[in-house]
Amino acid sequence: MGSSKVKAAIRSLFASYFLAAILLVALAFLLYKFHLKESQVGLAVSGIYVVTCFIGGLLMGKAARRRRFFWGFLLGALYFAVLLAATCVTGRGLPADMGQMVRTFIMCAASGTIGGMLS
Repeated sequence: MGSSKVKAAIRSLFASYFLAAILLVALAFLLYKFHLKESQVGLAVSGIYVVTCFIGGLLMGKAARRRRFFWGFLLGALYFAVLLAATCVTGRGLPADMGQMVRTFIMCAASGTIGGMLS
């Protein structure tokens, strides 16, 4: 793996998290303004994971040019790994619902892969 691909992965991951921050702030505003239900917020957060990993996969696929599906998958997996590490570091530990954790990984990896393939 070349240095340029590592830099591209870091840039794509940063772009994904930057977009996620913007979308989460917008979601917080909507939650405040419209008093959304917990199920609606959970669905919106899942949608944010999908959109941001898809965009990151697109960016990574464009930078990689070869094996785009692999690089998109890697971006989605890294996105999930950083998300999981942040959850553990903040003192919340591993999620009790392993099924939810697996679903989140699949959403991130699959949307990153699709983004990479469509780049």
